Amino acid sequence: MTAPIPRDIPDLPAIPGIPVLLPSHVPASAVVPPVRRPLAATYRLLVALIAAGAVSVELALGSPLRTLSHFAIQSNILLAVVLALSARRAGTARRPLPSALTGATLLYVIVTGLTYHVLLANEASPYMLSGVLTGEAAGPTGWHAITTQVLHTATPIAALLDWLLLTAPGRLHLRPAATWMIYPLTYLTFTLVRGELLLPGTPGRYLYPFLDVAHHGYRSILANALLIGLTSYALAILLVALDHARPNPLRHRLRHRAKTGFRLQPPVG
Repeated sequence: MTAPIPRDIPDLPAIPGIPVLLPSHVPASAVVPPVRRPLAATYRLLVALIAAGAVSVELALGSPLRTLSHFAIQSNILLAVVLALSARRAGTARRPLPSALTGATLLYVIVTGLTYHVLLANEASPYMLSGVLTGEAAGPTGWHAITTQVLHTATPIAALLDWLLLTAPGRLHLRPAATWMIYPLTYLTFTLVRGELLLPGTPGRYLYPFLDVAHHGYRSILANALLIGLTSYALAILLVALDHARPNPLRHRLRHRAKTGFRLQPPVG
């Protein structure tokens, strides 16, 4: 004969030492499958090829060492590499590149474009040098005219459009923005050291007139560098602020793409 089962089972005491499980937040990447973005991949690859092609033409037309010493050339080489890698990741549904890298690249090419159009190609500027890549005051002609506009106008605008239309917002942050100034500071040091090592009177001793120590002296040059550096950092802060304020251009597109095979449900009980 078995004992009857009691109707009310008393609550068992809690076992000490067992922590209470906290609710976990499942990241979206664990639920939503990665999506290929052929439009972004094609656009970025095209811009990368254009930038690389313009740099290659400049290297073929002039002295490779002198050409590679220009900030515009270096920033466009970086842009071509970053966009090529971004195109591959967008085409293969992989995670995007770190925002610190893409944000720095965007800043450098924008600074390239603004410096050219505000200081070098502006007739009202005391540092006007339209043929900056050739070292001549006269406007560039032939292939130089095409590559100058590509490297100083077309690629900065293309990079800006990629950021506005094909990149999710909210990825740039203020802390990495301060490190973006390391490269311009390094380039300034390189330019001044390069000018000191070259003999006076050497063509292209100082690649940019606002950094020409022989004509303006170190006091004026360092003041120009400080002004450009502060403007660049203010632009970096502005890019971060706009990145968190602008709408998401990908939200509507991704909403109608492939759906997940399951949905997360709230826990029972």
